[in-house]
Amino acid sequence: MSLKDRLEKDKIESNHVIKKNDIHDNSNEALKNKIQNKIIQELSVDYKKANEKYDELKDNIEKLSEEMLKDEKITLTSKEKEKIISEILDEIIGFGPISPFLRDKDVTEIMVNGCSQIYVEKNGKLIKTNKKFKDNTHVYHVIDKIVAPLGRRIDESSPMVDARLPNGSRVNAIIPPLSLKGPSLTIRKFSEDPFGITDLVGFGTLTSQMAEFIKACVQGRLNVVVSGGTGSGKTTTLNVLSSFIPHNERIVTIEDAAELQLPQEHVVSLETRPPNVENKGEITIRDLVRNSLRMRPDRIIVGEVRSGEALDMLQAMNTGHDGSLTTGHANSPRDMLSRLETMVLMAGMELPIKAIREQIASAVNLIVQQSRLRDGSRKITYITEVQGMEGDVIILQDIFKFHQYGLDNKGRVIGEFKFTGIKPSFIENLVSKGISIPTGLFI
Repeated sequence: MSLKDRLEKDKIESNHVIKKNDIHDNSNEALKNKIQNKIIQELSVDYKKANEKYDELKDNIEKLSEEMLKDEKITLTSKEKEKIISEILDEIIGFGPISPFLRDKDVTEIMVNGCSQIYVEKNGKLIKTNKKFKDNTHVYHVIDKIVAPLGRRIDESSPMVDARLPNGSRVNAIIPPLSLKGPSLTIRKFSEDPFGITDLVGFGTLTSQMAEFIKACVQGRLNVVVSGGTGSGKTTTLNVLSSFIPHNERIVTIEDAAELQLPQEHVVSLETRPPNVENKGEITIRDLVRNSLRMRPDRIIVGEVRSGEALDMLQAMNTGHDGSLTTGHANSPRDMLSRLETMVLMAGMELPIKAIREQIASAVNLIVQQSRLRDGSRKITYITEVQGMEGDVIILQDIFKFHQYGLDNKGRVIGEFKFTGIKPSFIENLVSKGISIPTGLFI
């Protein structure tokens, strides 16, 4: 029986209609599905262990594919054959049509809007790809492959989930009825080889002068908040700042989904836990911050403060855990202070605004503002010192600032980093701790 006859017989089940002269379009898709189903049936593929036997599975897929193509008397070019085998491997071992983007080092974010739209961010720009899922069930299957091994679930009773891939990439999934266009999947990729400060200088995120200054601040145990919008590179910068912490200190990291990749040996990583089916057992960032204080940390690093945990974090910074680091969403250093005030109020403590501001002014030494600019580039636009209180107002002083002058004919941002000319008030404190301040840093 020819391939055409067999597919015609199975078209009710497979919904594939193959025409003899359309062999390079629909038939390739049908052939791929047919080979894939046979491989799963014959090899009894365990999806959870598929990665462990990648080479063996790849060899078996190639052999079975060759046999089936020979039986069906179909002639394909070597390129078409490689494409079919690659897509089958992506379905069985990887995550379907998004697998090539996960392998592409230039892609930093993947966005799936239902089954028919896949966007990626590449070099800071959003691009619509020509890849698609077969249907919404296909998207559900990929989401389940991501979250199931982590003990997470997603269904109508729990239609949102945060998770991470084995390589550390952060995943968010949301499904109907909350998502009206079908299941939505967003993957924020992180480099398997974490960026260092020299990488950021090379990217133009900051200057070597600014890098030396930030390094001195972290080594001098100043409390630093990295602020910025979504996708501005806060986590990457936090990871770089964390790498400056001396190796003889005990570090406790606290995150919703573990993303930080610290080179130090003495690191304890804590991760939140969502509620179970009975809506019990949830462990929040705030719970972990409180617990970390009993773990004898030299430094506490909170991946992101977004609620009442801000109060616990500020108290930790004020009670001997100096040198702590965190990130927060804000558009400017001043906005970050307002956000911290709001988050402290979310803790349920009826504190007067002045008391909250005094806590913030006493706890936070430095705000590093990161922004994603119009051309997709990411830059540290402000390094700002928190100088204390004057009346009811927290006094801020910019130390370094990025000045944007416009765009060139290719749409790239034109600007430069500048030292404001004002020497930070904590420099003498850093010198007294033995921190080396390079000569000419503030020129």
